[in-house]
Amino acid sequence: MAQFLVIRLGEDNADTVRWIAVNDQGTRLGHPASGSLEDAASEARNRQVIVLVPATEVLSLAADIPAKGGARLRAALPYALEDQLAEDIDDLHFAHGARLANGRWPVAVVRKSRMDDWLRQLQEAGIEAARIVPENHGLALTPNTLSLLVAGNVVMFNDGAETQFALPDMRPGEAIAAAGLLDGSDETQSRHLLVFCDAADGDQYEKDWALLRHELSSVDVNLLPDGALPKLAVTVAAGAGINLLQGRYGPRTEVSQYVRPWRYAAMFLLVLGVVGLLGKGADYYRLTQEQERLRQQFGAEYCELVPGANCDVADPVGVVRSLQRSVGAPGTASTVFLPSLLQLADALRQNPDIRVEAVSYRAGVITVRMNAPDIPALDRVVQLVGGSGEFSATMQDATNVGDRVNSRIEIREAGA
Repeated sequence: MAQFLVIRLGEDNADTVRWIAVNDQGTRLGHPASGSLEDAASEARNRQVIVLVPATEVLSLAADIPAKGGARLRAALPYALEDQLAEDIDDLHFAHGARLANGRWPVAVVRKSRMDDWLRQLQEAGIEAARIVPENHGLALTPNTLSLLVAGNVVMFNDGAETQFALPDMRPGEAIAAAGLLDGSDETQSRHLLVFCDAADGDQYEKDWALLRHELSSVDVNLLPDGALPKLAVTVAAGAGINLLQGRYGPRTEVSQYVRPWRYAAMFLLVLGVVGLLGKGADYYRLTQEQERLRQQFGAEYCELVPGANCDVADPVGVVRSLQRSVGAPGTASTVFLPSLLQLADALRQNPDIRVEAVSYRAGVITVRMNAPDIPALDRVVQLVGGSGEFSATMQDATNVGDRVNSRIEIREAGA
């Protein structure tokens, strides 16, 4: 069972922080404590550290990007969200979470300068964070339920799906109104509100709860005797929230620690590879010499057969086939035409969406006109026809006609 020390940083680089130890099962391992980061570092022994940063410093958004994740997704995020941001994207850091059920990506945006400040504070205190998470992501996303947490002068909210925000110096009722949930314009939006706050805030905002009970279907107020930190900590310890340590701020893998145990095996493989390359080089030189000897021998015999011809023949196989065609060698059509059609028929059986419009044969070349749903389908036919090595197939042209493609493919004997 993994243990975590969850540290909640204050705003404006405040010297005092709060922390609590929890496990990944959502169980507190003690009471919240406060002090300096150095004091918190002494509690981090044998525990992974999760740092909660002020929610008002991080913007939570959602992006619709057709990417599978990783570096490519992070590279696309700034441009996908640029219109929603007032600052230069070059000054901002973007991190994403797991893909939502609706296919969109949850995104956290923070100034790079703030990330640098937080990491500097942690480094000076000797703390290495496993995760850095916006504190409002510690308010669990409960499907079909609105959730609101009052933490000092900040109201954190989520709609159970992709909308998350934190607003400073605002009453709970104003935050719900800012989310557009009191005008009744969205009939699909949940009307059940789950509230978390301490006893003092519960009494202070009693009028807000009464107003919201009148506007919404239900309002359930839960008091937090030890403040917001335990509630936020158990949620992020269970894996919730976007980790801001991504991209340039992500962990750097020390390659040497993985390579060191295998260095002798790597050296052996390197020597084996060099020896293999030397052997291949010797074989290549020997075969090259043999090829040159055979080419010269063929050239001499060709000159005897065709007086006056160039004896320096670069393509002996091509010359032989040309001679066969010039003298009308029997069986040429049957050895090319019928077998190639059988090969083509087999390829078409594997691509039933392709229609053959016309087939012609001339001088050892079969021309097939086809109508296919797309270029990749034609490419598959070309690869299947040439896959046996007996024939070569090439696509000569392709023209879009409506939602299909007309193409001309030439098939000839391999090497012809």
